[in-house]
Amino acid sequence: MRGVVMHAPGDVRVENREDPRIERPTDAVIRVAAACVCGSDLWPYRGIEPVDGPTPMGHEYVGVVEQVGSDVATIRPGQFVVGSFFASDNTCEICRAGYQSRCVHAELVGALGTQAEYARIPLADGTLVATPDRPADDLVPSLLAASDVLGTGWFGAVAAEAGPGKTVVVVGDGAVGLLAVLAAKHLGAERIIAMSRHADRQKLALEYGATDIVTERGDDGVAKIKELTGGLGAHSVVEAVGTQESMMQAIRATRPGGHIGYVGVSHDVELPGNELFFAEVHLHGGPAPVRRFLPELIDLIVKREIDPGKVFDLTLPLDRAADGYQAMDERRAIKTLLRP
Repeated sequence: MRGVVMHAPGDVRVENREDPRIERPTDAVIRVAAACVCGSDLWPYRGIEPVDGPTPMGHEYVGVVEQVGSDVATIRPGQFVVGSFFASDNTCEICRAGYQSRCVHAELVGALGTQAEYARIPLADGTLVATPDRPADDLVPSLLAASDVLGTGWFGAVAAEAGPGKTVVVVGDGAVGLLAVLAAKHLGAERIIAMSRHADRQKLALEYGATDIVTERGDDGVAKIKELTGGLGAHSVVEAVGTQESMMQAIRATRPGGHIGYVGVSHDVELPGNELFFAEVHLHGGPAPVRRFLPELIDLIVKREIDPGKVFDLTLPLDRAADGYQAMDERRAIKTLLRP
């Protein structure tokens, strides 16, 4: 099969890879209908994370089940399925508490590489959720978004306790941040402030429910949030970047007693204990338990109540994956969808 492989920073190739097969009785093999490039894929692409030799890429996926292992009971060939970037059994005590990304048997799907024609999905019963019917083609991008960026943005908004009467700030205007805006709107937030410097992303944030746009960053951004909130700061803040600056901006923009949902993959973030102590804010986040939200998100999508697929502003055939990486790296695209 054809699949994306990263050889070194900036060196993405589409090569012949070994066809996946059932390796364990709990596995499924799917024919990938759509995959995509994630903002987190840009960390190794930019050399910020190490690339240890040729590495299969991709952890977001939707597709049709081709084969299942002998122990798979709820997923069957022919179903169209959406899965999380973490495989989970969905039965352990941690999963039952709603944190499937920390399942005691969790496996990173990204290690298998879903930017490909086919993919092996471990723990299929606990990881995959089938759509009610074969979806219309125009719904595929939104269902793909549910596999990661929608579920992650949703978790960020839930962790920040976005809801009626709340002012929500979203730090980060990538796909996750934009979909955190959508989630906050769906959860009933009264005011949603998107922090963004890019006109195309500001436009989509407003479509998704943002009431205000703040272009300033760092201390200037915090001052603007304080100005918009009577000097208090926001009730709820979603941090969707993962840098030192973005995390401190989130903490400082939150009012005492407020909540921060942090879902940006942390890169050398260190929290100053004394400032955190006196900030008196709630911190909740980490790798999103996407599987917790998939049934609800799929239902909202197939009923056309939300349209998260708008974050894909570039669609390419799989063989042009390198162009998709470059476009996102250069901020010419918010998110690239790949069609095998």
